[in-house]
Amino acid sequence: MMNRMKSKKQTKARPIGIDLFAGAGGLSLGFEQAGFDVAAAVEIDPVHCAAHKFNFPDTVVIPRSVAELSGDDIRRAAGLEGKEIDCVFGGPPCQGFSMIGQRVLQDPRNSLVLDFVRLVAELDAKTFVFENVKGLTVGKHKAFLDELVEAFDSYGYQVRLPWRVLDAAMYGVPQHRQRLILFGAKKGIEIPDYPLAITNPSDGTRQALGIPNGPTCKDALGDLPDADQFETLMDTDVVKTKAFRKPSKYASEMRCLTDDSWHYGYERNWNPAFLTSSARTVHTDISKSRFTETAPGSVEPISRFFKLSPGGLSNTLRAGTDGARGAFTSPRPIHFNYARCVTVREMARLHGFPDWFRFHSTKWHGARQVGNAVPPPLARAIASQVIGVLGVKPKRATRIVDLGDTALLYMELSEAAEHFGVEKPSSKRDRKSGAKKRKQSEIEASRKRLRIVNG
Repeated sequence: MMNRMKSKKQTKARPIGIDLFAGAGGLSLGFEQAGFDVAAAVEIDPVHCAAHKFNFPDTVVIPRSVAELSGDDIRRAAGLEGKEIDCVFGGPPCQGFSMIGQRVLQDPRNSLVLDFVRLVAELDAKTFVFENVKGLTVGKHKAFLDELVEAFDSYGYQVRLPWRVLDAAMYGVPQHRQRLILFGAKKGIEIPDYPLAITNPSDGTRQALGIPNGPTCKDALGDLPDADQFETLMDTDVVKTKAFRKPSKYASEMRCLTDDSWHYGYERNWNPAFLTSSARTVHTDISKSRFTETAPGSVEPISRFFKLSPGGLSNTLRAGTDGARGAFTSPRPIHFNYARCVTVREMARLHGFPDWFRFHSTKWHGARQVGNAVPPPLARAIASQVIGVLGVKPKRATRIVDLGDTALLYMELSEAAEHFGVEKPSSKRDRKSGAKKRKQSEIEASRKRLRIVNG
C-alpha cells in the first residue's frame, strides 16, 4: 500500500461536501470514504480545528461560528465560486425544548439550527444531512422537528419523512449509538433514503435474517497491546511497538491492512508501527480492585463506569463537557481484559475510527473529540445513500495524502486559537497537554516521526 505512486489528480471529479459543526471529523471521514471530497469544514473550537486539519490537510478548515458566515464566505474560503455543492452535512446543537406551546425553533438557543438551514440554502446545496440526538423525536420535542421541516420547506428543500433514528451497531460499529438523521434535497431532486442495516448488534438485541452479526468489543480491541506496558505513555500518546496481536476482520480494517480498508477515501501516508492516542490513565489500587471485581457488561457502582463485555458492545461513548461548562471528563468504559479505563485509541476503535486517524494528545480533548463524533462507518452508510441519488458511481481514490503537522495535536486551546488567528473561546479551564505545557522537544520529536513516515 505504501509504495503506490502518488498522483496529483483523480481520474474523475468527486461530489463536493461541506461539513458544518465538524468537530474532529467523524462525518467528514465517512463522507470521504463514501466518495466525497470534503472541501470545507466549519468548526468554532480551535482544538477541534487543529485535529481536523491534521487528518484532512486538503480540507479548508474555517475556525468560526456558522452564525458569522454566509454561504459566499464559505465558497470563497474553499475556492468553490461557481461550483456546485452536492451535500451540506452536520449536527448543530439543539436546546430550548422547555418552551411548551411556543415556537421552539425561534428560541435564541436554537439559532444555530436556523443557521444550518440558512447555509444549506445559501450554498444552494443539492442535498443535506442533518444529524442530532435521538431525544428530538420524543414527546414535545417532535414539535421542533415539525418546525424544522417547515423551515427547510420555506427555503425550497424537502425532507425524507418519516424521519428515522439509526443505531451505529447496525452499520458495523461495536457500539450502541443512536442518532436522528434527516435527509433532505432541493425540490425536484430525489431525496436520499435511509440505508439498510448491514449488521446485527453482536449483543443479540436485534436479529434480522440475511445479515451477519457486527463486531464485538473483543474484535475491536483484542489485537491492541496493553497501554500500561509502555511506561513512556505516561508522558506521550505515541509509542513504537511490535506488540500487536492477530487482528479480527474488523481490527484489520482499522489497521488498514488491506486496500479495501480505505473504501473510496484517500489513503493516508502513515506509519502503522506507531501506537497513537494511547496515553495511560493512572488508577489507584483500590479502583483497580473494583474494576477487576465488576462483571463484564455491568456498571461499577462507585465510579459508575461501564465495563465492556468481550462478546458484547460498548455503551454509547460520551464527549463530556467543554471548558465553558466546567470541562468535565467523559466517563470512559472499563476494559474487559485490564483493570483500567480504555484509552482514546481504544475509544476510537469502538467508534469505527481507523488507526491512522489521530486526536488531540490529551485524554480530555481526545475523548471529547471521539465522543462528539458520528461513527465513521455510520456516516459512510449515510453518505453512500446521498451518492446514490446524485447519480455518481464512486471510484477508488488514487492519490495518497500526507497527514498534517503533528504539532497540531499538541496545541493548548490558546495556542490553537493563535494558530488559526481567532480569539480564544471563553472557558473555565484550558487543559494543558499531559497536565503541563508540552515541551518543545516533544513537538519536535513528533515532527521527526512525521518526517520518518514521509521519508
